[in-house]
Amino acid sequence: MFELNYFQILCLFWAALGIGSRLLMITLGEGWNKWETEKAYRKDKPKWIYLVCAAGLLLIAYTWYSVFAIPVDYSWIIASLVSLTAIKILMLLFRYDEFREFVALTLNNKNKMNLLNGAVVTFSFVCVAMALFLY
Repeated sequence: MFELNYFQILCLFWAALGIGSRLLMITLGEGWNKWETEKAYRKDKPKWIYLVCAAGLLLIAYTWYSVFAIPVDYSWIIASLVSLTAIKILMLLFRYDEFREFVALTLNNKNKMNLLNGAVVTFSFVCVAMALFLY
């Protein structure tokens, strides 16, 4: 039986999240933009943000713990990439209004959305490749 280690699972989860969100964006079209600006990132900071940010910080901490506790070559690579999510977490926690502006500007600019979507899909495929060939 084929067993996945933590780093493979993390890579595949992150890839699924990236590709899944892009598929939802395509399926929902303008509905996605409306959901993001009016519900997910509404004017008043939603309470769920604190829970998700705490979970994200715990994931970063656990991933770095795993780098040192689980002997897997190159695990520091995915740990470093996961750590970059702290930028979004800190923006959500401490600069929420600026983050909302960024979301609105990105959603309303086709070129920026295409660049973001291309980057997310490319990164998702890199994560799959890392899960299959690196870890």
